[in-house]
Amino acid sequence: MRFLLGLILIAGLAFAGWWYFGGRAGQNQIREMGESVSQSAHQAGAAVRDKLHDLNFNTNDIKEELARSGQVVREKAKQLGSKVADATADARVTAAIKAKLVADSSLSALSISVSTTDGVVTLSGNVKTNDDIKRAMDLALATDGCDKVVSTLQVKS
Repeated sequence: MRFLLGLILIAGLAFAGWWYFGGRAGQNQIREMGESVSQSAHQAGAAVRDKLHDLNFNTNDIKEELARSGQVVREKAKQLGSKVADATADARVTAAIKAKLVADSSLSALSISVSTTDGVVTLSGNVKTNDDIKRAMDLALATDGCDKVVSTLQVKS
């Protein structure tokens, strides 16, 4: 009986020691995770506040705009800037392809029309052979900013 009582006492002391020493480490981990979550939430809130401030979303501005024009319009400046940049990039791609067509003596740059929209180049017009279609498409695909080539070139003798 003493043996069983001693065994229970030792097991109880072992459990109490494990709970006391192990529980503190667990509490520290939980506290650290809580601080991490709190810090992340604070950073996300600050980012949202910054975005709303950048977009000029405050009630006074909205009231003034509604009174003045009857509508509220906000556009992301980055999107507008990227649209302008895309338009100039498309023009640059078209010009580069036209220059390559002029430089290639076997192709008639005057009979091939080039247009570019969002990196997609469209070639149209007339060429002498199927090899000319391939050559024109290869020149276009080898141009920086060209992601895809659509050809409606026709072979005319």
